[in-house]
Amino acid sequence: MAIFSRFYSRQGLWSLFLVTALPLHIWTFFLAFRDFDWVTERTNSWDAVGVVAYGLTFTLVECSIVFIVAALLGLLVSPKWSEKKRIAVMGVLAIVLALWSMFNQIYFLRETKLPAQFVGFYAATGRPLLALYATALIFASLSAALPAYGILRSDKVEKAVTEGFERLSVLMILYLVFDAAALVILVIRNI
Repeated sequence: MAIFSRFYSRQGLWSLFLVTALPLHIWTFFLAFRDFDWVTERTNSWDAVGVVAYGLTFTLVECSIVFIVAALLGLLVSPKWSEKKRIAVMGVLAIVLALWSMFNQIYFLRETKLPAQFVGFYAATGRPLLALYATALIFASLSAALPAYGILRSDKVEKAVTEGFERLSVLMILYLVFDAAALVILVIRNI
């Protein structure tokens, strides 16, 4: 625990948790509202509420894991970085990776197909899956590296990101209230 206190304060860890949890909760609510109607039609509203409660509980566990990974990765960066800079970079990286994950799920949920030109290009490489993964890695790396670079190079960008995180923290606290309600619902449903 002493090593964490060198890099993070309790308030800093709490801020990082809230930031890493926000996109996952937003996505969970999006999927829950998308599925609520058909679950209600299939069984009843109480079952749909249970499905949402299970989703929120899983998301709470998932965002705890993402938070731990982000906090541990923050230990690997230079101790010369301020805590705010470390939290801003780790938070932005977590959000960017969450956005890419959401994009990936939307791609499959909507059953989107690549245009024929892209399919032809990747097929012509001889190793289409490897080329596709390499392209995705390049785009994901750039979309994560550019905001991180901006935070590291500009105090204005760092301040804007930090202030944005503080504003979003209020919303995330509301989501944590929903998580607590979800846990209560699961206890009630499983008694």
